[in-house]
Amino acid sequence: QSRLVESGGGLVQPGGSLRLSCTAPGLILDYRTIGWFRQAPGKEREGIACIPRTDGSPYYTDSVKGRFTMSRDIAKNTVYLQMNSLKPEDTAVYYCNLDFGSEHTYWGQGTQVTVSS
Repeated sequence: QSRLVESGGGLVQPGGSLRLSCTAPGLILDYRTIGWFRQAPGKEREGIACIPRTDGSPYYTDSVKGRFTMSRDIAKNTVYLQMNSLKPEDTAVYYCNLDFGSEHTYWGQGTQVTVSS
């Protein structure tokens, strides 16, 4: 099965914005749980945003709520993460995920986001 592919990471100053993209070649994103995770150096991977399989409202952790927004384009097999008001603590490798918690879950290779002056 194909892996997910993240892109859009980079170096940004505090207060700046980035939009991450995640393509899912050959995978349909409708009615499937979609999530964004991140892993900072020396820390465990953590989930930060999720769109439930039922296609309800996205959920966010408190650390990113009000600053990050998830969206998807089913026709393009693409998931997005708009990140605004970035902070140094947001520095991490960001991963997208499909079907989290299932036996056949999908991950990408990650994209690096660095927030620094």
